[in-house]
Amino acid sequence: MEKVKPEHLQELITSFANKDVYIHLETTNGSYAAHFNEGFFNAGAFIRNIVIKYELGKVAGESPHRIGLKLPSGWIYAQGITHYKVDEHGRLLMAGLDPEGKLAVALEISETPFTY
Repeated sequence: MEKVKPEHLQELITSFANKDVYIHLETTNGSYAAHFNEGFFNAGAFIRNIVIKYELGKVAGESPHRIGLKLPSGWIYAQGITHYKVDEHGRLLMAGLDPEGKLAVALEISETPFTY
């Protein structure tokens, strides 16, 4: 993955607009390290292979970036995106990595279901 280049990422997000796409959205505040501190409060969210059609996608803010996908009846929103790539299957993979390189948030967009 490479660090976000806002203009390029915006082009990629726009290329998926107004299409039926599959979304993967995942957040964590430390589940990978929670076992080191029993008192650590761990929270997260996970959705996968939800089909949506967004009319507008936006990259906002300085790094880490905010990504918003505007739906007819609301928004999907990810805060903290630092890296992205288009993989060999044409899926747009975006991630927010903490200073140690651990995943904090992932937002992925694909025209086919996620199977990994």
